[in-house]
Amino acid sequence: MKKFNIRKVLDGLTASSSSAAHSGGSRESDAVQETLQSDHFQLCKTVRHGFPYQPSSMAFDPVQKILAVGTQNGALRLFGRAGVECYCQHESGAAIIQLQFLINEGALVSALADDSIHLWNLRQKIPAILHSLKFSRERITYVHLPFQSKWLYIGTERGNIHIVNVESFTLSGYVIMWNKAIELSTKTHPGPVVHISDHPMDEGKLLIGFECGVVVLWDLKCKKADYRYTYDEAIHSVAWHHEGKQFVCSHSDGSLTTWNVRAPAKAAQIITPHGKQPKDGKKPEPCKPILKVEYKTTRAGEPFMILSGGLSYDTVGRRACLTVMHGKSTTVLEMDYPIVDFLTLCETPYPNDFQEPYAVVVLLEKDLVLIDLGQIGYPIFENPYPLTIHESPVTCCEYFADCPAELIPALYSVGSRQKRQGYSKKEWPISGGNWGQGTQSYPEIIITGHADGTIKFWDASALMLQVLYKLKTAKVFERARGKEEKPSTDIVDEDPFAIQTLSWCPESRMLCVAGVSAHVIVYRFSKQEVTTEVVQLLEVRMQCDFSDVDSPDPGGEQTPTLPTPGAASSPQETELPTQPSTGSNSSDGHRDNIPCLQVRSSPLKQSPGYQVELVIQLVWVSGEPPQQITSLAINSSNGLVVFGNSNGLGVVDYLQKTLLLNMGTSELYSPSDPYQRQPCSPRKARQLSGGISESNEGSNTTEDRCKSPTSVVYTNWQMFGVSVSVTAKMSRKISQTSEQKPDLAISSLSYICAPSCRSDAKDNSFTRSRSSSVTSIERESREVISAFHFCESFPRKTDSLLSPCLLVGTTQGSVMMVALSLSPGGDSRLQQPVGISSCGTLVKLKGGILTMALLDSTGTLLPPSYEPWYDPNSSDEEKEKEKEKSRRRRPASPPSSQEGQDHQFAVLCSEKQAKVVALPSQTRIHKHNITESSFLLRADVVLMAGENCIACFCANGHIMTLSLPSLRPLLDVNYLPLTDMRIARTFCFSNLGQALYLVSPAEFQRITYSQDTCNNLQEMLSELFTPVETPEAPNRGFFKGLFGGGAQSLDREDLFGETASGKASRSLAQHIPGPGGMEGMKGAASGVVGDLARARIALDERGQKLGELDERTAAMMASADSFSKHAHDMMLKYKDKKWYQL
Repeated sequence: MKKFNIRKVLDGLTASSSSAAHSGGSRESDAVQETLQSDHFQLCKTVRHGFPYQPSSMAFDPVQKILAVGTQNGALRLFGRAGVECYCQHESGAAIIQLQFLINEGALVSALADDSIHLWNLRQKIPAILHSLKFSRERITYVHLPFQSKWLYIGTERGNIHIVNVESFTLSGYVIMWNKAIELSTKTHPGPVVHISDHPMDEGKLLIGFECGVVVLWDLKCKKADYRYTYDEAIHSVAWHHEGKQFVCSHSDGSLTTWNVRAPAKAAQIITPHGKQPKDGKKPEPCKPILKVEYKTTRAGEPFMILSGGLSYDTVGRRACLTVMHGKSTTVLEMDYPIVDFLTLCETPYPNDFQEPYAVVVLLEKDLVLIDLGQIGYPIFENPYPLTIHESPVTCCEYFADCPAELIPALYSVGSRQKRQGYSKKEWPISGGNWGQGTQSYPEIIITGHADGTIKFWDASALMLQVLYKLKTAKVFERARGKEEKPSTDIVDEDPFAIQTLSWCPESRMLCVAGVSAHVIVYRFSKQEVTTEVVQLLEVRMQCDFSDVDSPDPGGEQTPTLPTPGAASSPQETELPTQPSTGSNSSDGHRDNIPCLQVRSSPLKQSPGYQVELVIQLVWVSGEPPQQITSLAINSSNGLVVFGNSNGLGVVDYLQKTLLLNMGTSELYSPSDPYQRQPCSPRKARQLSGGISESNEGSNTTEDRCKSPTSVVYTNWQMFGVSVSVTAKMSRKISQTSEQKPDLAISSLSYICAPSCRSDAKDNSFTRSRSSSVTSIERESREVISAFHFCESFPRKTDSLLSPCLLVGTTQGSVMMVALSLSPGGDSRLQQPVGISSCGTLVKLKGGILTMALLDSTGTLLPPSYEPWYDPNSSDEEKEKEKEKSRRRRPASPPSSQEGQDHQFAVLCSEKQAKVVALPSQTRIHKHNITESSFLLRADVVLMAGENCIACFCANGHIMTLSLPSLRPLLDVNYLPLTDMRIARTFCFSNLGQALYLVSPAEFQRITYSQDTCNNLQEMLSELFTPVETPEAPNRGFFKGLFGGGAQSLDREDLFGETASGKASRSLAQHIPGPGGMEGMKGAASGVVGDLARARIALDERGQKLGELDERTAAMMASADSFSKHAHDMMLKYKDKKWYQL
């Protein structure tokens, strides 16, 4: 008997009801042909930009000209010429303690803090590990690989030295034990090995430095110590003179000892570079340790001795220094950050030749500096890498792909004037590698906002990154000179100028930024320098009406406070923030009408680039600080800026410099709105509704009260919250136009600010995203504006004509439509007021609204209208030309709606779900529940393969895409769980399958979700290894070759091979083969190509040498023929003569 399952019946009923609900509205979307399929999507990482976070080690290949930097989290960054970068990661995540290049071999050895060493193959575009060796019984402290050798020396914490064959990554049986290296009479352990290097002139000798201060010259053949050098201070580093007769040690007391190789009894010289020399000849005062020293020689001059550390202990608070000692001169170069490591770049890779140093690479904790040793004063090179992302912490980020082509040259032209002077005139010496052969040709721009108020524009085209332009928003405000001058009105303890969010229109080049101090700045782009005498300022009072202090009495009329007759006599003066009328402190100490920051009162010189158009500041209200701005949008076509927070939203006309709307969130709902959220107190709700009806009908009492011509309709503006310093000037404009054209009067002047609970001033931009488990009363009672979208649409169901609109989204999932009434362009736009009216709720979604967009009937995205850019400071003729161009370039409006037909689709995405609504009928077409257990952090409507889709990043790490308008899931990959708020704050999608996020405080990680980009990634990536001929070895000279001088070679294979030294202990280290799979095959293929190229170069070298040998052989044969001829002539001459005739 078949069982009856009630769940299946209910599921069937649910499915049938949902299909019936969709069938009525899906007819309009059936005409849209969607071509996007899941085959168009694939997720992979592309490149990483920025400074290596927490660097720990560094290495340089002097032939390939490649720099490698290791970090404390196991990351490996490789740098070549500008635009050639590569990122690799060790799976263990252990710190990289040392790096060693196989010079000109396309390989790199890394030693990690977990006692493992790895061999990286750099001959492929994505380097991979070929071999790994994990030590189990000893800790690795130092590694050394001689030039053109395959045997790697590994020093350990126990003082032993092991030898590894880098070709097979196997241990040799040859081991240098610490007890054989030191004196037999020594009773203490010498400590870990801190230095290993081979003798420059004798490969059979190895110099070993122990931490305790003992240095041993070890004879590899005889397996014994030739000399031992003892000093009573700990050793940090050792450096050879290229002739092999001397070496220098740096010590923990800030001293340098120079030793003659054949005189181990006493140091030849002891100096303390930064120590005070006593007059009585005593030992200098100890200094801080000299962590590293390098000794480099030149043919024509004195040698260079370069060291880090060693400063005197009395230099408290002094920054880290690099000391360059050249001859009798000593130069101390101060660094901005502590020194991690430094390397001297030399002309030759051979240690037994004159080094000829030309630059020093200094790796700092937060920067990379190259110093030119060839110029007086040691200037630094201009760094071509994008290493200044973290110059100030990144607080927000936006990514724009496929921008207008003229944007990058325009930003570069104004940004090039900001570059510092005094750099070295030489080319950047790290010049290895080749650029990728990418096919991506569209321009990409990244904008970053920072904690110090700066905004940086970056060129991100073709997987590269270069800073274009830097804007300092803090210049608009007065700066406190000291802590005692810090204003008490700040709502944040640190970084009052930090960028909270930004809105940018690439076509018009209008920029709008919001800061944490509740301020908004509007910028225009200009190529000419101007001086602004007075910064235009608009102060906005956004207050709560839930509090008993601000709510009107039940039976009374709300009467706004009027200014004194002389308070606004001069419009220019009242715009200044320093006027007494802008703010006050009540008797109980409450701050009121006071902004958090003071706009500068002196003239502002603005360089070419982005120039201030208007500053908007929210002010304190009855002792309550203004709430931080959570959402922002600008529209150049309408000339409007809209911003929102937990109190409501404000709309500003930046052309007329007026506040158009200051409305609470709850007031956006219409009285008959089914989604209307009731205020906390029913009594206050009745008061609000009564006040609205009175204001809409008009109050004769209010008009009689405002007798001054400068105060007409001032009451309405006061209810909006405009500060006293601005209302007089702005209301004068309204009074001139309201009588002439009453139909354009602002329809929502009567709205009062909605209430809100006070939020923490330190909340970041992530406050809108919350877990579904958060159900507190405070959260539910607080509705914050979370998203805006300007559009041309149908505000109401009955509308048949398109008009400018504003979509408003909240954290409670409501989407409201606001209609805008604007006069035509030209002078009338600057004179006529803008009408605004709320049209109620369009739709309700689960979770806070993240993004909104509009599609036409064919599924094509309808971007917000814009006014193409023109230079505001150019001549009138040029402005007319630009405006004429803009008229031609203005996008055409979509057709008007016929009766009973829908011509638009509104795409709405929240933290939980997405919906598509047909307009103007406002019927739901499609709905998709994206997540139940988590919530979205970011969602964007993007262009992909010629069509639009929604790209989403979820807090559980999933990256998803949905088709439009049907909302079909196309991609769902578990990529990156939310482990840091930094990722949530900076993750952003862009068109054509691009996305990025801040993976560390100093690095951007770019990813792609495009199948085409993933397929072409190998071609687009830069190439690190290029076939280069190894420089010739230094000439030994005739006499050195004749008498046995010069460098002596050693056959290390006979010494370290298995036949001579035996097998190593298996328990000492474990060999781990490199990763296989497709990546390994690609790397192997790339390695084969590199091997062929190297073989070709070797053949060429061999052919050249054979040619030289042929020439020498021919010369010897000619000499032999000449000698034979002379001998034959001599024989004929004396053939018939007797001995006594000679």
